Amino acid sequence: MLNIILPILLFSALGLAVLGAVKRFAMWRRGRPAEVDWVGGLLKMPRRYLVDLHHVVERDKYMSKTHVATAGGFVAAALLAILVHGFGLHSRILGFALLAATALMFCGALFVAKRRLDPPSRLSKGPWMRLPKSLLMFSASFFIATLPVAGILPEGFGGWFLAAILAVGVAWGVSELFFGMTWGGPMKHAFAGALHLAWHRRAERFGGGRSTGLKPLDLQDPMAPLGVEKPTDFTWNQLLGFDACVQCGKCEAMCPAFAAGQPLNPKKLIQDMVIGLAGGSDANFAGSPYPSLDGSGKPLGEHSGGPHQPIVALDGKALVDAETLWSCTTCRACVEECPMMIEHVDAIVDMRRHLTLEKGATPNKGAEVLENLIATDNPGGFAPGGRLNWAADLNLPLLADKQQTDVLFWVGDGAFDMRNQRTLRSFVKILKAANVDFAVLGLEERDSGDVARRLGDEATFQTLAKRNIATLAQYRFKRIVSCDPHSFHVLKNEYGALGGDYQVLHHTTFIDELVQKGSLNLGQSKAGSVTYHDPCYLGRYNGEYEAPRAVLKAIGIEVKEMARSGFRSRCCGGGGGAPITDIPGKQRIPDMRMADIKETGAELVAVGCPQCTAMLEGVVAPRPEIKDIAELVAEVLIEATEVPAKKPSLARREAAVEVQ
Repeated sequence: MLNIILPILLFSALGLAVLGAVKRFAMWRRGRPAEVDWVGGLLKMPRRYLVDLHHVVERDKYMSKTHVATAGGFVAAALLAILVHGFGLHSRILGFALLAATALMFCGALFVAKRRLDPPSRLSKGPWMRLPKSLLMFSASFFIATLPVAGILPEGFGGWFLAAILAVGVAWGVSELFFGMTWGGPMKHAFAGALHLAWHRRAERFGGGRSTGLKPLDLQDPMAPLGVEKPTDFTWNQLLGFDACVQCGKCEAMCPAFAAGQPLNPKKLIQDMVIGLAGGSDANFAGSPYPSLDGSGKPLGEHSGGPHQPIVALDGKALVDAETLWSCTTCRACVEECPMMIEHVDAIVDMRRHLTLEKGATPNKGAEVLENLIATDNPGGFAPGGRLNWAADLNLPLLADKQQTDVLFWVGDGAFDMRNQRTLRSFVKILKAANVDFAVLGLEERDSGDVARRLGDEATFQTLAKRNIATLAQYRFKRIVSCDPHSFHVLKNEYGALGGDYQVLHHTTFIDELVQKGSLNLGQSKAGSVTYHDPCYLGRYNGEYEAPRAVLKAIGIEVKEMARSGFRSRCCGGGGGAPITDIPGKQRIPDMRMADIKETGAELVAVGCPQCTAMLEGVVAPRPEIKDIAELVAEVLIEATEVPAKKPSLARREAAVEVQ
């Protein structure tokens, strides 16, 4: 009986799965065109799955081993089941191989079931709670059905009764794992996820690469949409990426806005995009809702949409409330944690672009800041002529006078902030102490455009960027160094798409380079116990975690690491224009970060970003002191008159060789 029923069940489920795949692919293709490497992407997909994806999954050892057993066992069992029971290749070798695959899958499914007995709040429930049962049923049914093939039990063992039970188990299993993979349900992530890895919108992320710069809008094409208004305005492979979400909630657990009680949950946001593409409401969402100020969460079932309907309606209910998008700090914690490598931040900024460029709906002080950037080239609206007032006594060399230099010091808009001016002056002191050939643009420098771009004003960003690129094209320099990770990131990773390719360093990386060369005479800091806060735009965006710590170590500081540091550092709350849009929550993100700091018992926080400095110093005292790494290094510089004459530093010797 099984020899008749199993092929029918298998090939029926496969046929329906293929039909579902065609329908699902057609649904994704409603999105805008995107260039992908069709064949090459598919060929690279296995390595991306086994290496890049599992590099993220491996952070959770329990789930990594569980996933290897369950997914690996299922893939092997499915292929072998088709050969053995579908095509009737009753070989004992194939039979034993299928028994081993189903046994491995069954063991993995037991751990999935254990995880679901008391699941953490970040995991979606609902249909996901039946997945362990389906995995167990699939593996157990095929294991028993294969015993006669392997010669362990005689053919026809158990008769019609056992055959009927096994047929029900197989039907249950293949319905969930084959048919459900393309028609919806928990296993949908396996099909969509594999293709998402093949045709990812940021293929540069794979193989150890990094891709974090926002993609520019084509402002010259009058037919191109200015941002994303409706689901079909996303590129088709973005829609594919949303459909790949496994609803593990790791993004939710790491999101600073969600933790602060602001109305953002990155997992639900991605699921809302899936709902919008298919059409419907969020009534069946089985995870955490968007937070609300009263603590109950925004009610489910009141938001709905369709593929050609606005995602955000400013005058009524739609899929997503505007305040959800403006709560994001663009810290990329969600992207860093996502095992499916989904690009949440890209989607949020795409939707912000529509609200800003088409609707003029940037909340709170957003419109004022954007107007200031247009009128004065800085977000604070300060008179541009005051950009170098902080350095009136420093006799800074201007690039306009020198025409060429080794290092262009990009000052940034911290030049208008009295607190950040201390950092800038400290870094200038370091540059002079190391005899670095440097210069500044002075009044020729404009805002990098970071804030405008994150607030969705792509037009203002491109205007500022192109003006800066035109200015820089007049001069010769080897590298740009900035004390601001946001300017550093934009200059390094986003100006290139507009024609500005530069070698850009963060000031902590440059200071570490000077220390390694022996260009600085340094004493030992007496700062006491110190912890270091990783800026999002230096760490997660650009992968620089070691240089700041190396500099601190060089001046005798032993860093007391926070529980959330490195790539899991908690955002200060200052990125993405969040302080400007100022969406309320139950608590402030910098207050949460300060709680992390206080847990270390540190007396001082070392930082490397003016935004982080401002946000952390905005926390009500008593709290540890905040100092930029440049300030800490400048404090321990030993002046040349304080030490015996020394041989020229390596940097000076290299300069002498270049002159010769």
